[in-house]
Amino acid sequence: MRAFFRFTLAAASGAAVYYSYEPHGLWFAAIIGIALFSFALAPWPSTWSRWIGPASGARPGPSGGFGALLGFTHALFCYLYLLPWIGEFVGTMPYVALAIACAVYAIPTGIFGVFAARHRWGFAVFPLIYLAVEWARSSFPFGGFPWVRLAWGQINGPLANLAAYGGPAFVTLATMLVGCGVVALLFRHRVAGAVAVIAPLTLGLLAQIGVGTERGVVDEVTASAVQGNVPRMGLDFNAQRRAVLANHVNETIALAESGANPDIVIWPENSSDVNPFTDPEAAALIDVAVQRIDAPVLVGTLTRDEVGQRNTMVVFDPDTGAGDYHHKKYLQPFGEYMPMRDFFRNFSEYVDMAGDFKPGNGNGVVDMRDIRVGIATCYEVAVDEAYRTAVRNGATILATPTNNATFGFTDMTYQQLAMSRMRAIETDRAVIVAATSGVSAIVHPDGSVSQQTDIFTPAHLTEDLPLKDTRTPAVLIGRYLEWIAVAAGFAAMIAAWAASRRGYDAKKRPNNQHPKEL
Repeated sequence: MRAFFRFTLAAASGAAVYYSYEPHGLWFAAIIGIALFSFALAPWPSTWSRWIGPASGARPGPSGGFGALLGFTHALFCYLYLLPWIGEFVGTMPYVALAIACAVYAIPTGIFGVFAARHRWGFAVFPLIYLAVEWARSSFPFGGFPWVRLAWGQINGPLANLAAYGGPAFVTLATMLVGCGVVALLFRHRVAGAVAVIAPLTLGLLAQIGVGTERGVVDEVTASAVQGNVPRMGLDFNAQRRAVLANHVNETIALAESGANPDIVIWPENSSDVNPFTDPEAAALIDVAVQRIDAPVLVGTLTRDEVGQRNTMVVFDPDTGAGDYHHKKYLQPFGEYMPMRDFFRNFSEYVDMAGDFKPGNGNGVVDMRDIRVGIATCYEVAVDEAYRTAVRNGATILATPTNNATFGFTDMTYQQLAMSRMRAIETDRAVIVAATSGVSAIVHPDGSVSQQTDIFTPAHLTEDLPLKDTRTPAVLIGRYLEWIAVAAGFAAMIAAWAASRRGYDAKKRPNNQHPKEL
């Protein structure tokens, strides 16, 4: 019976964490979910036996093996809810396979979480263990999958402000500490548990004072985002591409006719999937838009060089033509490229739907009439070093050009917007989000959204935004702080296992009593 309750709690905890992500955005749901998960891993009092059955086994609480199941269940129930947008393009099987693959990483979270929970201060150690596993999931293999980080669900709460000091890793750590602290407060270590709950939330509220201030403002820019929208049906593949380009040209002309006078204009990723460097008609259409708006326009297109096919953002200036460019550096595995293609072809027919793009190696910055714009194209916004590198290389404002049209009316675009908002806080920069079909948005350095579009609607946004030269602790040393915390997490795994092993060996000796649970 206890096993059933633990399993139920683990499943419910994953579902609760899901509701913290956009478009739901209930940041406190993640804290509730982590508290339930932590409780599921912990020993329970023997006095509860009359309701949920007696404890079993030589150890108090669940075994490491059952902890593995609990960790997997917690993650699977979260990711099955979080990632259906992937199935919009490739079908149900690959989406479920990805959710399962991500959940497998949580097996050590459950195992070592059980070991840590057997000890008085385990609630303070478990967040480090969770972060170490999250780092591994976000890094390996093939660059990992950082889309499912716990931090993204905190964008509407006070803990998001900690991103300026340690990036999403600090936000994940703080969220875990609050959730685990709730359990400690209620059942085990009330004073320390109260500190674990109150301290991160207080620090988050205090951090808000320094987020998005006027400090570091060097100038102001009038920036526009153009959302041309995409045809939904009725055209062949090549005609679809040309229609998308025409839509963005027409919306840019509408922007000019509105009386707006932007200094820079951001088009989305894939806004011109017809390569203007090899297709004169596409080049002429882009030039019409650029001349009409009379400002440099950042255009998303597909290019090819001696290395191979590139996903490229190119600046087109009305006076000087094509200029700076950004080849997408952080490509989405199994989407924009297919690792081990021949091997995976044995398991799925979807393999050959993946692209064969090659990553760039630039500094993440393009010059638009002396305005240094940092670029993270679509999936890159989930990767820490994309915008951090851009800011270290002089970016004073950021842009997230993205193409979400493939994923229809799913949650994907809202989840991605939350990442751009957290990157704004992390880097102390305004972010212009330009999407082919929505949601496009204007994000301020404090993470707030002043304007956004409806999905699958042609639109344009224009606003005066600050240019800033500040460098937050997250930009300067965030990766080193994360490495330290992750190393502490792996050390905590070893220490928790060793301490648990010593406790188990001691119990096997004569005249030893089982310690009280919780």
